[in-house]
Amino acid sequence: MAYPKLWLGVGAAAALVVASGAVFYKATLTPQSDMPPGGEIELPSTRGDFSLSQLADDQIALLSFGYTYCPDVCPMTQSVKRQALAELSASQREKVVPVMVTVDPQRDTLKRLEEYLAFFGEDFIGASGNQAELNDVMSRYGVITRRVEAPDSAIEYTIDHSSSLYLVDRDGDILQRVLYSPTPQGLTAALSHELGR
Repeated sequence: MAYPKLWLGVGAAAALVVASGAVFYKATLTPQSDMPPGGEIELPSTRGDFSLSQLADDQIALLSFGYTYCPDVCPMTQSVKRQALAELSASQREKVVPVMVTVDPQRDTLKRLEEYLAFFGEDFIGASGNQAELNDVMSRYGVITRRVEAPDSAIEYTIDHSSSLYLVDRDGDILQRVLYSPTPQGLTAALSHELGR
């Protein structure tokens, strides 16, 4: 009779999936000792003035940095955020506020950010500001940017930038930094960990 062997195989496969998820989760996180300081974010946004202190005590911001003209990493990051949020229960989902802070204030108006983020979710928030404000936030979150001229392109320039995701509480404390990945497993695990505390 093959049933015991079949269930043994299924059990082994399930254990492997759980173990690989845990390994992937740990591999995508930054050790606490290497975490940037973070801190408050207060910027104009697609929902009016945004600040982390507006979050409820049980809410966290799912924060990323990017720009709307980004050809690859930024739309992938927003897609990963959308996929990870879809894995949460309804009650967990209400506790997560997805935010993208632009690294390209020259082109990313709030209207453009709103139109761009609408493709990923109606509750996605886009935040901008003047260059000095954004430089301050980026320096505190360890975000590095570099403008790359593209004179033969219609977009004129691109911006190379750090692409980690941050889970941040209302006090501006970075709970976790999740490294960029084109798949949502690491982010899903990080969110589930924080929301399950």
